[in-house]
Amino acid sequence: MGTYETLNEVLVSLFRDVNDIEQKAIITSEFSDITNNDMHVIDAIGIDRPKNMSSIARELSVTVGTLTISVNSLVKKGYVDRQRSSEDRRVVYISLSEKGVKAYYHHKKFHEQMIDSVVKELTEEELEALVKALTKLNTWFRSF
Repeated sequence: MGTYETLNEVLVSLFRDVNDIEQKAIITSEFSDITNNDMHVIDAIGIDRPKNMSSIARELSVTVGTLTISVNSLVKKGYVDRQRSSEDRRVVYISLSEKGVKAYYHHKKFHEQMIDSVVKELTEEELEALVKALTKLNTWFRSF
């Protein structure tokens, strides 16, 4: 198999496997009412401070309309809180509820375990090369 075919196979299976493994690992009985996509919305909202819908949509590379559908669902399920700005009532700030914060840390723990398991298998040189290659790949995907 040539380089092109190998890279194609590795990238396609890697993307599929990470999604499948993440779905199985983070959607537990405690978080059975949300999807993998919901978990990524929760991650984008974060725990630092409330964010407006535009900034979250931009981070996720989705429209505000698409994000609104997800946020409405997460509000209904108790993961997300909405609050209107006191200065401009048109602006809505989104933050995580206590339940949302628990989901955020659960998702974060999965990613930490995933990275730790990869890092421990690589030499320092391999790790540097992997970071460099993945950074270039990420730049290409973001520009697409």
